[in-house]
Amino acid sequence: MTMNILISNDDGVFAPGILAAKQAVEDLANVYVVAPDKNNSSVGRRITLFKHLELKRCELEDGSEAYSVSGSPADAVIVGADYVMDVKPDLVITGINQGVNISCDITSSGTVCAALEAVSLGIPAIASSLFMDPKTSFKQDENGEWYVDYDFTLAKKVLHDIVLKIKNEGFPEGVDLFNLNVPSNYECEDVRITHLSHKMLDKVVIDNTNDEKAEIFNYPLDENQESDDLIMITSDLVKEYDEGSDGYALLVEKRPSLTPLTVNMTFKDLKDW
Repeated sequence: MTMNILISNDDGVFAPGILAAKQAVEDLANVYVVAPDKNNSSVGRRITLFKHLELKRCELEDGSEAYSVSGSPADAVIVGADYVMDVKPDLVITGINQGVNISCDITSSGTVCAALEAVSLGIPAIASSLFMDPKTSFKQDENGEWYVDYDFTLAKKVLHDIVLKIKNEGFPEGVDLFNLNVPSNYECEDVRITHLSHKMLDKVVIDNTNDEKAEIFNYPLDENQESDDLIMITSDLVKEYDEGSDGYALLVEKRPSLTPLTVNMTFKDLKDW
């Protein structure tokens, strides 16, 4: 039986990660690509209701057909599953995100929340991300210009193997979606089954008096903005993670992390409260 897979993301339909995801699984299924028309990182599960959305047919770098939606990642999944595709997807893949999505902070991730939206439609999902190590992924060319080296090789292999296992065996009972994170600077290719870390980001609000982050804060301002009136929420990756967590596997062991998730967050037993 041939699978039908819908692929979306939060980086935008022309991001290199969405093409990598398509290439990873196109030998296993009929693949449809529907994604936001521009970057929608960190928008969570925002949905556009009772407002017009622009749906356009476009072409990916390999010449294959895709659709762009002028909305959020969750919008793109709904439009793809309910409108673009003639059949209900057997699986939704979101990504491959250019970044990291771990810990309980995943509820702000457009990548993961698009997968959550798929689950609400009755479709199992995989959210996939590539953590690009700053020391190895950002390089300079012969002219000194900086560029990002997107190496999706391992991420594509792991994603392919997971989808093949799902195709042959189905999703594990009780699991609604998988959250996959693969490091670019991996030291081990074997996948670790993990649990969510407590958090991924330490967030700090700064203003123009912050010397440590002055370079980040002092970007060009609009003419009508006064710098004294501006603040900014900044973040840094958490440095320490519990063993067995997604952050520990990804950032300490430097190996792929696969976290099985359920959508129902109810705590079932409060009889002694």
